[in-house]
Amino acid sequence: MRAIRGATTVSCDCAEEIRSAVGELLCKIKEENSLSYSDIVCILLSNTSDIVSFYPAKAAREAGFSSCALYSSAEPEIAGALPLCIRVMVFAEGEGAAKHVYLRGAANLRKDLKKFAIALDGPSGSGKSTVAKRLAEEFDILYLDTGAMYRACALKALSTGCAFEEKALEPLIGALDLRILYRDGRQHTVLDGRDVSEEIRRPEVSMAASKISAFACVRKKMVEMQRKIAAEQSCVLDGRDIGTAVLPDAEFKFFITADSATRAKRRGRELEEKGYAVDYERLREEIEERDRNDSTRKISPLRRADDAELVDTSAMTIDEVVAYIKKKIQEKV
Repeated sequence: MRAIRGATTVSCDCAEEIRSAVGELLCKIKEENSLSYSDIVCILLSNTSDIVSFYPAKAAREAGFSSCALYSSAEPEIAGALPLCIRVMVFAEGEGAAKHVYLRGAANLRKDLKKFAIALDGPSGSGKSTVAKRLAEEFDILYLDTGAMYRACALKALSTGCAFEEKALEPLIGALDLRILYRDGRQHTVLDGRDVSEEIRRPEVSMAASKISAFACVRKKMVEMQRKIAAEQSCVLDGRDIGTAVLPDAEFKFFITADSATRAKRRGRELEEKGYAVDYERLREEIEERDRNDSTRKISPLRRADDAELVDTSAMTIDEVVAYIKKKIQEKV
């Protein structure tokens, strides 16, 4: 059972306004929480004392919420309370986190529910993915690993023997069966119905991802997917052009970097933990080559957005980086 909260306001105390506001609020709660009418057990509604012309519960019934129990009550008059406000508590069957909804003037009651995006850009091995995951946990928001999406494209091209050319890639990407799923607090990259979350981390796939991401047809498809996901909820995205191309209007932008030797050590440790033998000097050279590829490509090259804050993590621990960025965000949220 989930308890989902919500609130809205009306511009005046009249039946038409109350019907509109209640219907809008309950339909939004139903949509955001993927509910059917049969999932809803009961709805408790309350209104401030300046609403007397129409019962919010009757408005709910008229809006189609007639198969569940409804109860409406008037709130006591409290000095300084938000005027002309209607609050609801929806009890619904099902599992998962409840998505509370606050509309119109009531949005100011829960500023913490305001959707926002954090864009983290930077070169490979700078620590941006680790930082992004930690920030998602700290703020209890979605982490979208955009690099995994390009890696999946690269894996598809490699496994099919597709040439890394625009004409050859366009039909491949156009028919790409790629899904991003979230289970057990982790992102799962599913390609052609198969979870490839670990397979896409192989070194050869990483190098291919840098090359394939330079093609217009690939970037167009991935950016469309990323923007759609980001528009639906607060999230943190990491990549190489998040703040410049994918989410140029993101509220928070950071460019995370580190020297190539430090990045090679970090990436090497990750690979060794997964059982791969690592040649650190070769890995450093590959990282520097990828830097050149990413920063010189014609389409959305790796660069720091004008309004992104530079964070050099070479001499910082992950905890220090996360604490620094979290503090910066909290100063504005």
